[in-house]
Amino acid sequence: MMSESEEHGSLLEKINDKIHDYKKGSSSSSSSDSDDDKKKPHKSKNKKKKLFGRMHPLHHVLGGGKAADLVLWRDKHTSGSILAGVTVVWLLFEGIGYHLLTFLCHSLIIFLTVCFVWSNAASFINRSPPQFPDVILSEIQCLRIAHVLRKEINEAFLTLQSVASGKDLKTYLKSIGVLWFISIIGSCFSFLTLSYTIFLMAYTLPMLYEKYEDEVDVVGEKALIEIKKQYAVLDEKVLSKIPMLSDKKQH
Repeated sequence: MMSESEEHGSLLEKINDKIHDYKKGSSSSSSSDSDDDKKKPHKSKNKKKKLFGRMHPLHHVLGGGKAADLVLWRDKHTSGSILAGVTVVWLLFEGIGYHLLTFLCHSLIIFLTVCFVWSNAASFINRSPPQFPDVILSEIQCLRIAHVLRKEINEAFLTLQSVASGKDLKTYLKSIGVLWFISIIGSCFSFLTLSYTIFLMAYTLPMLYEKYEDEVDVVGEKALIEIKKQYAVLDEKVLSKIPMLSDKKQH
C-alpha cells in the first residue's frame, strides 16, 4: 500500500512540474513577443527617410525594365556604349560643326552601302546575307502614343490657361521664375549642348544616387528643411503682404 501511495504521489509531482514548466515557457514567450513588439516601432522610428518621400527602390521608380537597367548601369558595357555614342554625336555637331541633315544623309549612305555590298557578296564568300527585322507599327501602338501625347498637350494648355488667367499669382510667379532661369541657361549654352548636358545628368545621376543613396538622402533632407524655412520667411515678409495672396489664404 505504501508503494502504491508513493508511486501515486510521485506521479502527481511530475504532473505539477510539467504544468509549472509549461506556464514558465508561455510567460517567457509572451515576454519575448512583447519585447519584439516594443522593438518594432523603435525600428520604424529609426528607419531612414528617402528623398522626396520615396517608398520603393529606385529601380522600381524608374520603371523596372530595360530602360531602368540602362540608366542605373546594370550592364556597364551597354550603358557605356550608349554614352560614348551620344558623346561622339555631340562632338560631331558641336566640335566639328556637322549639320543634322548632313549627318543623317551620310549615316544612311554608309548603312545602305554596307548592306548592299554585303547582300551581293554573301554568295561569293559563303556567308548568309543580312537579315533585316520587320519593323511594323501596329494601330494599337499608334493609338496609345497619340493618346499619351493628346493628354500631355491638353494638360500643358490647361496649365498655360490657368497661369495666364490671373487667378493664381503664386503659380504665375513660379512659372515666370522657371522660364527666366531657363532663358539664362539657354543664353549660356547652345540647344545641342544643353540637350547633351540634360542627357548626361539624367544618364549618370541616378546611378550615382543609387551608389551614395544614404549620404544623398541625409543632405537632401537637410536641404529641403532649409528651403522650407526660407520659403516661410519669404511668405511672411513678402507674399503675405500681397493683397491677392492674402485674400486667398483668408478664404
